[in-house]
Amino acid sequence: MPIIVNLDVMMAKRKMSLNELSEKVDITLSNLSILKTGKAKAVRFSTLEAICQALDCQPGDILEFREE
Repeated sequence: MPIIVNLDVMMAKRKMSLNELSEKVDITLSNLSILKTGKAKAVRFSTLEAICQALDCQPGDILEFREE
């Protein structure tokens, strides 16, 4: 898949656990885990916005496009 999710990288940079991010963003651990592992088929802009606010980052820090 050419869209790479770097959520785990940003979480590590901010020293934030999955549980902590889940609470701040108000998203279930299972849905956040699916997003983190790159298995999500879609992400809502509102969810992406909340993640960016919690991690103090830009959407481009989390999502990356790579040619196959």
